[in-house]
Amino acid sequence: MSNAIVVCTWGEDKDGLPASAEEVLTLAGGLAKNTGSDLVWLTLGAQASGVADAASRHGVAALHQIDDAKLADVSADLAVEALAQYCAAQSPRIVLFNQMAETRTIAPRLAARLDSAVVMGVTGIAADGDALDITASAYGGDTRVVYRVAGAGTAVAAVWSTAITAESPDAGSSPASETIAVDLGSASERIKIVEAAKAEGPKLEDAEIIVSGGRGLGAPENYKLIRDLAEALGGMAGASRPLVDEGWVDSNHQVGLTGKITKPNLYVAVGISGASQHMAGCGAANAIAAINKDSEAAIFQHARFGVVGDALELLPELIRAAKS
Repeated sequence: MSNAIVVCTWGEDKDGLPASAEEVLTLAGGLAKNTGSDLVWLTLGAQASGVADAASRHGVAALHQIDDAKLADVSADLAVEALAQYCAAQSPRIVLFNQMAETRTIAPRLAARLDSAVVMGVTGIAADGDALDITASAYGGDTRVVYRVAGAGTAVAAVWSTAITAESPDAGSSPASETIAVDLGSASERIKIVEAAKAEGPKLEDAEIIVSGGRGLGAPENYKLIRDLAEALGGMAGASRPLVDEGWVDSNHQVGLTGKITKPNLYVAVGISGASQHMAGCGAANAIAAINKDSEAAIFQHARFGVVGDALELLPELIRAAKS
């Protein structure tokens, strides 16, 4: 399947699909159509229940699966070895991952194995002859940069899915399915997970409404107002990194480049300045509402709705209004 556009996604299932699969397929499908290439969806280990249906909707030409027993729990060393062997045999033009904690490790290592280019935080790809112009997020999401990837070999990229609007073109294809054999006999995982962290309850990344607090709250006890407003609105509470660093809340609430990347319908930023690192985690929201005492705060450049005022005076009124 030389010159194919290969999508490789995994992670926790969402509606029977790997996380962000629809967004990556949307981007890859557009590139495949524009270049006349085949779109291939590669899965490692067990295949999620919704893969075949989604592949049909997105015009996937072939479903490839590497189902070695060692990949039951996909880990970095084994995944890199399996993918390197796959690319050597199939020679795809580019491999696109959904960007997440695992692929931030795997994508660069795969590119090193292939002696090829790697681009992270991808938001768009265009073909120009034999070259690919890959647009990516830079400076914490504050700007975009375009990399030109040319020459032979397989490029590697990880897609910043919150910057992509998933489409369902309903292509109605019937992709061929094929199990790809690899030899992982001599491969082993060098890092052993003794006990994995377990997050309970709803995930911030899936929330439709998020209310986040920052340093402007003044004191740890005032964070309760953020929780109360989030509850009144039927959403979840978030926080900027300083609040996590100072121990006000745990890291599961952190929104930003080094925290959770979210895409809610409504993001309420309270006492948050709007630094690029934070906006990388919430900039894809459908609407941002900001409350800040500083009328010059950067957050107002991103907000659809803005209120200049003391959050400690405004929040109780908003909570009462939301409850009523």
